[in-house]
Amino acid sequence: MSNKVVTFGEIMLRLATPAYLRFTQAGEYTATFGGGEANVAVSLANYGIQTEFVSRLPENDIAKACLMDLRKFGVGTTHILFGGERMGIYFLETGAVARGSKVIYDRAHSAVSEIEQGMIDWEKVFRGANWFHWTGITPALSQGAADVCLEAIRWARKMGLTVSCDLNYRKNLWKYGKKAAEVMPALVEGCDVILGNEEDAEKVFGIKPEGFDVIATEGKVNAAEFESVCKQLKERFPLARKIVITLRGSVNANHNTWGGVLYDGKKLYISRCYDITHIVDRVGGGDAFMGGLIYGLLTYIGDDQRALEYAVAASCLKHTVYGDFNRVTVEEVEKLMEGDASGRVAR
Repeated sequence: MSNKVVTFGEIMLRLATPAYLRFTQAGEYTATFGGGEANVAVSLANYGIQTEFVSRLPENDIAKACLMDLRKFGVGTTHILFGGERMGIYFLETGAVARGSKVIYDRAHSAVSEIEQGMIDWEKVFRGANWFHWTGITPALSQGAADVCLEAIRWARKMGLTVSCDLNYRKNLWKYGKKAAEVMPALVEGCDVILGNEEDAEKVFGIKPEGFDVIATEGKVNAAEFESVCKQLKERFPLARKIVITLRGSVNANHNTWGGVLYDGKKLYISRCYDITHIVDRVGGGDAFMGGLIYGLLTYIGDDQRALEYAVAASCLKHTVYGDFNRVTVEEVEKLMEGDASGRVAR
């Protein structure tokens, strides 16, 4: 059976200040599109996997431009609903050295946030698919979005799909009267693959590695410290077959170390650690990791170490690509996995 991955969430118009300018300096913004689940779908489409992105968009020319962008990458858009008044927007100020990046959301009353149960025929959407992916951003938008996410997970499980989630905790989004800790457990309970970082696990479930302080790391992260996080998540969500934690060490806004661990219930796999010294754009780095992980688990069956290495290498390359989408190929990722980080001109 050929692989088909369905993702569900919000895609937004991204307006970024050019050339490291601050919001208070910028006279113009660079417009692109992005959003967690759409970013994952683009990664997978680039790797040759059939993908379907499900969302809700208004009927206007900005949404039309967004659809054209997705289709350009080969992402399926057949099941996108039309309705509502607007697309969400996010503004990005890219940080440099000791000044961190900033994101301002303008997504209240977006088309996806006003979605309701029963609007999407999940049985039809999942026909012929074998994987469903969602992130913690979607249930943060509204009660309706959280309900539809749960509806999708239940249908996916009923139809035998593998279900993955990226916990993706965003404190600025949970504004409709419920906390992530109240909503997320019922959704994560239905997942086979769980991805997060140390902040996601702590802020959503109160799970953290003992004695870990992200600021005190100075860019050096001890992967073994995260075995306890993986084990605690596995205990809390016994259905999960793989627990994966991304490990970002932040030297400054332009220089990070990057790696990950994968726990299969018995063994902890630790990836190579990359030293990313000149970051072009780190937004979408976690989604690039997830896209790489799904590809790796579908392609290198039974080889969790290789699947993890693929995810980390794919995401490492994303840090060199402007915009939310990871515009890299399988060949480029595998070349980096094999140790070629020279960046030499290909001719």
